[in-house]
Parts: sequence; structure tokens; C-alpha cells
Amino acid sequence: MTIQAVCFDLDDTLLWDERSIEEAFHFTCLTAAEKTGIHALELEASVRAEARKLYESYETFAFTKLIGINPFEALWAHFSAGTQAEFRALEKLAPTYRLDAWTRGLQALGVNDNQLAAQLAEQFGAERRSRPYVYEETFQILNELKGHVKLLLLTNGCPALQQEKLDGVPDLVPYFDEVIISGSFGKGKPDRTIFEHALRLLEVQPQNVLMVGDKLTTDIKGSNSVGIHSVWINRDGKSRTNEIVPEFEIKHLSELHSILQQAGGLKV
Repeated sequence: MTIQAVCFDLDDTLLWDERSIEEAFHFTCLTAAEKTGIHALELEASVRAEARKLYESYETFAFTKLIGINPFEALWAHFSAGTQAEFRALEKLAPTYRLDAWTRGLQALGVNDNQLAAQLAEQFGAERRSRPYVYEETFQILNELKGHVKLLLLTNGCPALQQEKLDGVPDLVPYFDEVIISGSFGKGKPDRTIFEHALRLLEVQPQNVLMVGDKLTTDIKGSNSVGIHSVWINRDGKSRTNEIVPEFEIKHLSELHSILQQAGGLKV
């Protein structure tokens, strides 16, 4: 086989989204701790739990699962783009969802303060937007691959939110020949149709493509289903079962070099 194209996931593959969310929670919950005396970590756990319950109770939940939008992204997303009717429902619902998540999170710890909840809901979004972290090796590997193979970015999520993440790191998009956002396409990973769409855009056969992503249930499951070579980036040493098996497993994006050389003699 010869690798002609590499597809990358965005969140927690190229962008360090998990760190961005964790820090947004940390600094927002510290504000609450200073005002009320509650423990910041306890509030974070409480808000996360309440947000999940609320998120799963809405009629839009099935759609957000299809597109791949998690409850913590919805705590700061505006949902102002996307043609589907569900995005308009989410756009209308989002302010109430954010307020209710923080209100209920506080109440679970004995704090009934709607004004504080509203302040925290706004602060969380601002904190997250101020932290567009990129992994240290992201631009290095993209610089090394650019011009040698076609590059495609394949990300699940709301078009407006994913575009906002990309706008926060403006140097990223120019590396890619194509960018696919699930909310614009209509289905998200692991649905095979979004991977087939990527292949058509790249004009390559699946055996000539690598898919690099951090989530077994979306990136790896989906790429396996269409015969694309799957690369699981597992930076934290997560364990897995044999239910979803990546073809390759790496801890650092620089390990793509050896995979590419094995696959087709590409030297970068």
C-alpha cells in the first residue's frame, strides 16, 4: 500500500480540547468557591453531572449524538450555523441549558443563587474561548506532511462551534486540502457515509488513506468500517477492549513517520 492522504480528527488530536474545558471549569468554579465557600472541584463534578442529565433529557439529544456534540461543548456553543431544524432548536435552548446546568449544580451543593449561576454560565464560555490550546507537535507534523500527502480535517460537531475553534487557531486550516464538519455534512463519525464523503473529496481509495484520531468509538470504528487505515492517538495510555481495534496505536503524532514509511516508503 501507498499512503496518499492523511485524515485528522480535530478535538484532542490536533487541538487539546480536554485541557481547554478542564481549565474553563477550574477557573469558573474558583469564582464560585470564592463567593460561597463551596469546593471548586465538588462544583465542577456537580455541574458536569447536571449538564449531562439535562442534555440527555432534551428532544435534541438524538441529533446531538448523530452529529457528535457533547454536553460540555453545548455549555459554550451558540449553535448559530447549520441548516438543520435541530440547530435552530439548540440555538434557542442553549441559554436556558447553560443557566440550568449551573443553577442545578450549585443547588446540589446547597447554594440557591440564580444571579451567581448566570454569572458562572457566562464566565465558563469566556474562559473556554480564551484557551485554544494546540498540542506541541501539531504544527511540526503538519509541516512535515504538507506537500507529501493530501490532508483532510474530519471533525464532529456544530459548524459554528467547530469553526470558532478553528478561528481561534488561524494557522491550522491552511494546511488542509479539505475540511469536513459533521454538522454541515448531516451525520457524524462513526457513520460510514462521512468517511465515504471524505474519500470522494480526496479522490483516493481507502487503502491509501490514514485516519488519525483519539476516539475509538468515532474515529477508529468509522475508518475501520470503510477500510481506511486507522491510527489511534492514545496519549494517556487508555485501555481498550477488542471490540474496536485500531490498526496502529501511537502516543505522539511524530510516530506517524514510521507508519508512513512502512506503508509506502514516504520519508518526511
